[in-house]
Amino acid sequence: MYQNECDMAVSPWITAFRLRTLPLALSSIGMGSFLAAGDGHFQWPVFVLCALTTILLQILSNLANDYGDSVHGADHGERTGPSRMVQSGVISLAQMKTAMGIFVAFALICGISLLYVAFGWNPEALLFFFGLGLLSILAAVAYTAGRKPYGYMGLGDLSVLLFFGLVGVLGSYYLYTQQFISAYLLPAYSCGVFAVAVLNVNNIRDIESDRKAGKYSIPVRIGREKAVRYHWFLLVSGMAASVVFVLLNYQDVWQWLFVVSFPVIIRNGIAVKNARTSAALDPYLKQMALSTLLFVLTFGAGIILSNS
Repeated sequence: MYQNECDMAVSPWITAFRLRTLPLALSSIGMGSFLAAGDGHFQWPVFVLCALTTILLQILSNLANDYGDSVHGADHGERTGPSRMVQSGVISLAQMKTAMGIFVAFALICGISLLYVAFGWNPEALLFFFGLGLLSILAAVAYTAGRKPYGYMGLGDLSVLLFFGLVGVLGSYYLYTQQFISAYLLPAYSCGVFAVAVLNVNNIRDIESDRKAGKYSIPVRIGREKAVRYHWFLLVSGMAASVVFVLLNYQDVWQWLFVVSFPVIIRNGIAVKNARTSAALDPYLKQMALSTLLFVLTFGAGIILSNS
Protein backbone atom coordinates (compact mmCIF):
# COMPACT_ATOMS: atom_id res chain seq x y z
CA MET A 1 0.00 0.00 0.00
CA TYR A 2 2.85 2.37 0.90
CA GLN A 3 4.48 1.62 -2.46
CA ASN A 4 1.24 2.47 -4.29
CA GLU A 5 1.01 5.78 -2.43
CA CYS A 6 4.61 6.62 -3.36
CA ASP A 7 3.94 5.77 -7.01
CA MET A 8 0.86 8.00 -7.00
CA ALA A 9 2.87 10.86 -5.50
CA VAL A 10 5.84 10.52 -7.87
CA SER A 11 3.98 9.79 -11.12
CA PRO A 12 2.58 13.33 -11.64
CA TRP A 13 6.05 14.80 -11.26
CA ILE A 14 7.50 12.37 -13.79
CA THR A 15 4.78 13.52 -16.17
CA ALA A 16 5.53 17.19 -15.40
CA PHE A 17 9.23 16.62 -16.11
CA ARG A 18 8.29 15.67 -19.74
CA LEU A 19 11.11 13.19 -20.14
CA ARG A 20 10.48 12.93 -23.89
CA THR A 21 12.03 16.41 -24.28
CA LEU A 22 15.38 15.37 -22.80
CA PRO A 23 16.88 13.83 -25.98
CA LEU A 24 16.46 17.20 -27.68
CA ALA A 25 18.07 19.03 -24.75
CA LEU A 26 21.06 16.68 -24.87
CA SER A 27 21.52 17.04 -28.63
CA SER A 28 23.26 20.41 -28.52
CA ILE A 29 25.77 19.52 -25.83
CA GLY A 30 26.25 16.18 -27.58
CA MET A 31 27.20 18.00 -30.77
CA GLY A 32 29.62 20.26 -28.89
CA SER A 33 31.14 17.22 -27.19
CA PHE A 34 31.59 15.34 -30.46
CA LEU A 35 33.28 18.36 -32.04
CA ALA A 36 35.60 18.61 -29.04
CA ALA A 37 36.36 14.88 -29.22
CA GLY A 38 37.20 15.22 -32.91
CA ASP A 39 39.71 17.91 -31.98
CA GLY A 40 41.19 15.76 -29.20
CA HIS A 41 39.78 17.67 -26.21
CA PHE A 42 37.02 15.45 -24.81
CA GLN A 43 36.84 15.08 -21.01
CA TRP A 44 34.35 12.81 -19.24
CA PRO A 45 33.89 14.99 -16.10
CA VAL A 46 32.99 17.99 -18.29
CA PHE A 47 30.57 15.90 -20.33
CA VAL A 48 28.79 14.40 -17.31
CA LEU A 49 28.36 17.75 -15.56
CA CYS A 50 27.36 19.46 -18.80
CA ALA A 51 24.72 16.79 -19.50
CA LEU A 52 23.40 16.94 -15.94
CA THR A 53 23.16 20.74 -15.99
CA THR A 54 21.36 20.62 -19.33
CA ILE A 55 18.86 18.05 -18.05
CA LEU A 56 18.15 20.14 -14.95
CA LEU A 57 17.60 23.27 -17.05
CA GLN A 58 15.28 21.41 -19.43
CA ILE A 59 13.19 20.01 -16.58
CA LEU A 60 13.07 23.51 -15.05
CA SER A 61 11.83 24.86 -18.36
CA ASN A 62 9.16 22.15 -18.53
CA LEU A 63 7.96 22.86 -15.00
CA ALA A 64 7.87 26.60 -15.70
CA ASN A 65 5.93 25.91 -18.90
CA ASP A 66 3.37 23.82 -16.99
CA TYR A 67 3.06 26.58 -14.40
CA GLY A 68 3.02 29.52 -16.82
CA ASP A 69 0.57 28.08 -19.34
CA SER A 70 -1.86 27.24 -16.54
CA VAL A 71 -1.64 30.75 -15.08
CA HIS A 72 -2.00 32.46 -18.46
CA GLY A 73 -4.71 30.15 -19.77
CA ALA A 74 -2.94 28.33 -22.61
CA ASP A 75 -3.61 25.02 -20.84
CA HIS A 76 -7.38 24.58 -20.79
CA GLY A 77 -10.02 21.96 -21.43
CA GLU A 78 -9.97 22.37 -25.23
CA ARG A 79 -6.22 21.95 -25.58
CA THR A 80 -4.98 18.81 -27.36
CA GLY A 81 -1.88 17.00 -26.20
CA PRO A 82 -0.46 15.49 -23.01
CA SER A 83 -2.23 16.51 -19.79
CA ARG A 84 -0.60 19.32 -17.81
CA MET A 85 -0.30 18.72 -14.10
CA VAL A 86 -1.20 22.19 -12.78
CA GLN A 87 -4.11 22.71 -15.17
CA SER A 88 -5.52 19.28 -14.28
CA GLY A 89 -5.22 20.05 -10.55
CA VAL A 90 -2.90 17.14 -9.75
CA ILE A 91 -0.11 19.53 -8.73
CA SER A 92 -0.90 22.89 -7.14
CA LEU A 93 0.58 26.20 -8.23
CA ALA A 94 2.41 26.48 -4.91
CA GLN A 95 3.91 23.01 -5.27
CA MET A 96 5.04 23.77 -8.81
CA LYS A 97 6.66 27.05 -7.74
CA THR A 98 8.53 25.20 -5.00
CA ALA A 99 9.72 22.57 -7.47
CA MET A 100 10.90 25.29 -9.84
CA GLY A 101 12.93 26.86 -7.01
CA ILE A 102 14.51 23.49 -6.19
CA PHE A 103 15.54 22.93 -9.81
CA VAL A 104 16.96 26.46 -10.05
CA ALA A 105 19.15 25.63 -7.04
CA PHE A 106 20.19 22.25 -8.46
CA ALA A 107 21.03 23.79 -11.85
CA LEU A 108 23.14 26.50 -10.20
CA ILE A 109 25.06 24.01 -8.06
CA CYS A 110 25.69 21.70 -10.99
CA GLY A 111 26.54 24.57 -13.33
CA ILE A 112 29.06 26.10 -10.91
CA SER A 113 30.69 22.69 -10.46
CA LEU A 114 30.91 22.37 -14.25
CA LEU A 115 32.60 25.75 -14.59
CA TYR A 116 35.14 24.94 -11.90
CA VAL A 117 36.01 21.59 -13.52
CA ALA A 118 36.27 23.21 -16.96
CA PHE A 119 38.15 26.42 -16.08
CA GLY A 120 39.63 26.02 -12.61
CA TRP A 121 40.19 29.44 -11.09
CA ASN A 122 39.80 31.64 -14.18
CA PRO A 123 37.76 34.66 -13.01
CA GLU A 124 36.95 36.00 -16.47
CA ALA A 125 35.73 32.68 -17.87
CA LEU A 126 33.88 31.85 -14.65
CA LEU A 127 32.04 35.16 -14.58
CA PHE A 128 31.14 35.06 -18.27
CA PHE A 129 29.75 31.52 -18.19
CA PHE A 130 28.09 32.07 -14.82
CA GLY A 131 26.26 35.03 -16.37
CA LEU A 132 25.37 32.83 -19.35
CA GLY A 133 24.06 30.22 -16.94
CA LEU A 134 21.88 32.76 -15.16
CA LEU A 135 20.58 33.90 -18.54
CA SER A 136 19.75 30.28 -19.39
CA ILE A 137 17.79 29.91 -16.15
CA LEU A 138 15.95 33.17 -16.80
CA ALA A 139 15.14 32.06 -20.35
CA ALA A 140 13.84 28.70 -19.08
CA VAL A 141 11.51 30.33 -16.55
CA ALA A 142 10.42 33.41 -18.50
CA TYR A 143 9.32 31.49 -21.61
CA THR A 144 5.77 31.09 -20.29
CA ALA A 145 6.01 32.22 -16.65
CA GLY A 146 6.12 35.77 -15.32
CA ARG A 147 4.11 38.87 -16.19
CA LYS A 148 5.26 39.12 -19.81
CA PRO A 149 6.32 35.64 -20.98
CA TYR A 150 8.24 35.99 -24.21
CA GLY A 151 6.81 32.72 -25.55
CA TYR A 152 3.44 34.46 -25.77
CA MET A 153 4.96 37.13 -28.01
CA GLY A 154 6.29 34.67 -30.58
CA LEU A 155 9.91 34.91 -29.44
CA GLY A 156 10.26 31.28 -28.38
CA ASP A 157 11.75 30.24 -31.72
CA LEU A 158 14.58 32.75 -31.40
CA SER A 159 15.33 31.64 -27.85
CA VAL A 160 15.42 27.97 -28.86
CA LEU A 161 17.73 28.72 -31.80
CA LEU A 162 20.11 30.55 -29.49
CA PHE A 163 20.14 28.18 -26.49
CA PHE A 164 19.64 24.81 -28.22
CA GLY A 165 21.91 25.78 -31.09
CA LEU A 166 24.55 28.47 -30.81
CA VAL A 167 24.93 28.62 -27.02
CA GLY A 168 24.47 24.88 -26.49
CA VAL A 169 26.93 23.71 -29.14
CA LEU A 170 29.54 26.46 -29.12
CA GLY A 171 29.30 26.94 -25.35
CA SER A 172 29.81 23.25 -24.59
CA TYR A 173 32.68 23.10 -27.11
CA TYR A 174 34.33 26.04 -25.34
CA LEU A 175 34.04 24.27 -21.98
CA TYR A 176 36.32 21.55 -23.35
CA THR A 177 38.72 23.64 -25.39
CA GLN A 178 38.54 27.32 -24.34
CA GLN A 179 38.35 28.04 -28.06
CA PHE A 180 35.78 29.42 -30.48
CA ILE A 181 35.84 28.10 -34.06
CA SER A 182 33.62 29.97 -36.49
CA ALA A 183 33.16 26.94 -38.77
CA TYR A 184 31.24 25.23 -35.98
CA LEU A 185 28.49 27.80 -36.36
CA LEU A 186 27.12 25.56 -39.13
CA PRO A 187 26.49 22.38 -37.05
CA ALA A 188 25.32 24.64 -34.21
CA TYR A 189 22.79 26.19 -36.58
CA SER A 190 21.61 22.72 -37.63
CA CYS A 191 20.99 21.71 -34.01
CA GLY A 192 19.25 25.00 -33.34
CA VAL A 193 16.81 24.93 -36.25
CA PHE A 194 15.96 21.27 -35.66
CA ALA A 195 15.09 22.19 -32.08
CA VAL A 196 12.98 25.08 -33.39
CA ALA A 197 11.23 22.55 -35.64
CA VAL A 198 10.19 20.58 -32.56
CA LEU A 199 8.73 23.75 -31.05
CA ASN A 200 7.03 24.54 -34.35
CA VAL A 201 5.29 21.15 -34.40
CA ASN A 202 4.08 21.86 -30.87
CA ASN A 203 2.84 25.31 -31.85
CA ILE A 204 1.06 24.07 -34.98
CA ARG A 205 -0.64 21.40 -32.88
CA ASP A 206 -1.81 24.00 -30.34
CA ILE A 207 -2.59 26.78 -32.83
CA GLU A 208 -6.31 27.03 -32.00
CA SER A 209 -5.98 26.76 -28.23
CA ASP A 210 -3.04 29.20 -28.21
CA ARG A 211 -5.03 31.72 -30.25
CA LYS A 212 -7.87 31.60 -27.73
CA ALA A 213 -5.43 32.04 -24.85
CA GLY A 214 -3.66 35.01 -26.47
CA LYS A 215 -0.43 33.09 -27.01
CA TYR A 216 0.88 34.54 -30.28
CA SER A 217 3.33 31.89 -31.43
CA ILE A 218 4.61 32.08 -34.99
CA PRO A 219 1.95 29.63 -36.31
CA VAL A 220 -0.76 31.70 -34.63
CA ARG A 221 0.63 34.84 -36.27
CA ILE A 222 1.11 33.48 -39.79
CA GLY A 223 -1.46 30.67 -39.99
CA ARG A 224 -1.08 26.93 -40.49
CA GLU A 225 -0.23 26.92 -44.20
CA LYS A 226 2.67 29.35 -43.84
CA ALA A 227 3.75 27.63 -40.62
CA VAL A 228 4.16 24.39 -42.62
CA ARG A 229 6.34 26.25 -45.14
CA TYR A 230 8.33 27.69 -42.25
CA HIS A 231 8.73 24.13 -40.92
CA TRP A 232 10.18 22.97 -44.23
CA PHE A 233 12.56 25.94 -44.19
CA LEU A 234 13.82 24.88 -40.75
CA LEU A 235 14.36 21.27 -41.84
CA VAL A 236 15.95 22.00 -45.22
CA SER A 237 18.23 24.78 -43.94
CA GLY A 238 19.38 22.57 -41.05
CA MET A 239 20.28 19.73 -43.41
CA ALA A 240 21.93 22.15 -45.85
CA ALA A 241 24.11 23.73 -43.13
CA SER A 242 25.51 20.32 -42.17
CA VAL A 243 26.22 19.46 -45.81
CA VAL A 244 28.00 22.79 -46.34
CA PHE A 245 30.09 22.17 -43.20
CA VAL A 246 31.35 18.84 -44.52
CA LEU A 247 32.03 20.25 -47.99
CA LEU A 248 34.15 23.01 -46.44
CA ASN A 249 35.94 20.68 -44.01
CA TYR A 250 36.06 17.38 -45.91
CA GLN A 251 38.55 14.74 -44.76
CA ASP A 252 36.92 11.34 -45.05
CA VAL A 253 33.78 9.67 -46.42
CA TRP A 254 32.68 8.82 -42.86
CA GLN A 255 31.82 12.49 -42.38
CA TRP A 256 28.73 11.89 -44.54
CA LEU A 257 27.32 9.33 -42.10
CA PHE A 258 24.77 11.87 -40.79
CA VAL A 259 22.83 11.80 -44.07
CA VAL A 260 21.20 8.54 -42.86
CA SER A 261 19.15 10.77 -40.55
CA PHE A 262 17.73 12.82 -43.43
CA PRO A 263 14.89 10.42 -44.36
CA VAL A 264 13.37 10.58 -40.86
CA ILE A 265 13.76 14.37 -40.81
CA ILE A 266 12.02 14.62 -44.18
CA ARG A 267 9.33 12.26 -42.93
CA ASN A 268 8.61 14.76 -40.16
CA GLY A 269 8.08 17.52 -42.69
CA ILE A 270 5.69 15.35 -44.70
CA ALA A 271 3.75 14.44 -41.55
CA VAL A 272 3.42 18.07 -40.47
CA LYS A 273 2.09 18.92 -43.91
CA ASN A 274 -0.40 16.07 -44.05
CA ALA A 275 -1.62 15.77 -40.45
CA ARG A 276 -4.93 17.59 -40.26
CA THR A 277 -5.70 17.14 -36.57
CA SER A 278 -3.80 18.01 -33.41
CA ALA A 279 -3.96 14.40 -32.22
CA ALA A 280 -2.39 13.16 -35.47
CA LEU A 281 0.40 15.72 -35.16
CA ASP A 282 1.29 15.12 -31.50
CA PRO A 283 3.51 12.00 -32.01
CA TYR A 284 5.75 13.97 -34.36
CA LEU A 285 7.07 16.16 -31.55
CA LYS A 286 8.82 13.13 -30.10
CA GLN A 287 9.71 11.90 -33.60
CA MET A 288 11.44 15.20 -34.45
CA ALA A 289 13.27 15.28 -31.13
CA LEU A 290 14.57 11.74 -31.69
CA SER A 291 15.42 12.60 -35.31
CA THR A 292 17.55 15.48 -34.03
CA LEU A 293 19.32 13.16 -31.61
CA LEU A 294 19.91 10.65 -34.44
CA PHE A 295 21.37 13.45 -36.56
CA VAL A 296 23.76 14.44 -33.77
CA LEU A 297 24.83 10.86 -33.02
CA THR A 298 25.53 10.04 -36.66
CA PHE A 299 27.24 13.39 -37.24
CA GLY A 300 29.39 12.79 -34.18
CA ALA A 301 30.15 9.18 -35.12
CA GLY A 302 31.28 10.43 -38.52
CA ILE A 303 33.67 12.88 -36.85
CA ILE A 304 35.14 10.19 -34.60
CA LEU A 305 35.51 7.64 -37.42
CA SER A 306 37.08 10.16 -39.79
CA ASN A 307 39.70 10.99 -37.13
CA SER A 308 40.45 7.40 -36.11
